[in-house]
Amino acid sequence: MSSSVPGSVWYVAYGSNLSAARFACYVGGGRLTGARRTYPGCRDRTPPAEVASVLIPGGLFFAGESLTWGGGMAFLDPHLDSQVAARAYLLTTGQLSDVAAQEMRREPGADLDLGLAQARATHALGDGRYETVLRVGERAGHPMLTLTAPWGSGDVPTAAPSAPYLRVIGGGLTEAHGWSPDRAGAYLAAAPGARGTWTPERVVTLLTEPR
Repeated sequence: MSSSVPGSVWYVAYGSNLSAARFACYVGGGRLTGARRTYPGCRDRTPPAEVASVLIPGGLFFAGESLTWGGGMAFLDPHLDSQVAARAYLLTTGQLSDVAAQEMRREPGADLDLGLAQARATHALGDGRYETVLRVGERAGHPMLTLTAPWGSGDVPTAAPSAPYLRVIGGGLTEAHGWSPDRAGAYLAAAPGARGTWTPERVVTLLTEPR
């Protein structure tokens, strides 16, 4: 299956779904070790047609409280002058609809209206967390879409992420981009929400200590 499949879109992950094992739970169902939630998976459980490591404009920040991991959740602020390390998964539009439903803590099964999201930079599916679809580019002729909150890093109080959450994100950075623990630790510790609570050294220890 190649990137020429009609109706395909790139789902761009910048948080725990940087981890292929974690994202596999969204597609095929299941629960990753350390998480509190079991995912039902997509109607179509076919693995992504392609996977690519990408950098997208904006900045990473942590806010709110994750019901899956505890602590702050990762969001993308497109207005921050930086780059976010991400992983792009080539899916069908139906699969992306089911991934988005699970991110919004809804049961998958209905195709979302992604037409506007493919045509313009921002499209709100709702006003909650991960209910704003951002078009962050195009790759191999298909739109690159990600999910975030409708608010930016300066609009809400930030919150420190939990250790299990950072471990999965950091492992995903190493897996997808080949980053060393030092580079992943510096990147994550610098993000609003983590900054001031997590030092690069603490994150490196988290990423290198035995499970």
